[in-house]
Amino acid sequence: MRLSTKGKYGLRALIDLALHSEEEAVSIGSIALRQNISESYLEQLVAKLKKAGLVTSIRGAGGGYRLARPMTEISVGDVLRALEGDIRAVSCSAETKEGCADEELCVTKYVWQRINESIARTVDEIMLDQLVDQSRQTLEKGKDQTVDYSQKKCSG
Repeated sequence: MRLSTKGKYGLRALIDLALHSEEEAVSIGSIALRQNISESYLEQLVAKLKKAGLVTSIRGAGGGYRLARPMTEISVGDVLRALEGDIRAVSCSAETKEGCADEELCVTKYVWQRINESIARTVDEIMLDQLVDQSRQTLEKGKDQTVDYSQKKCSG
């Protein structure tokens, strides 16, 4: 499975939102600045997250975005499905309505099924609060170090 920038940036943005929205709503601009993501691209991602019921918007002065559910109830799988759609590594014809002509004789379908189940289980077990805790620990370690994201390439 290969995630696009939608999944990678969207997950980073949601972690950032969770970290900073406990007191007040967070603006797209502040997330974009901290995460080095373009505001227009981030707006598209947040629109998908809002449609999936993961974030809510607050209008007016002091407006912005907040999590729609507690961090403990949002999994990485929820985020990736909202942004990427299907997260299976391999699509098998046997899983479709039409089926597969070789389904009865195909042994590899079990491999693809196990891989897909393993991915789904893993992303569904990792919750946003765990990532926020890990992010806080990482920020605490690097508190004395300033990171210039314009000079770094990050695949995550």
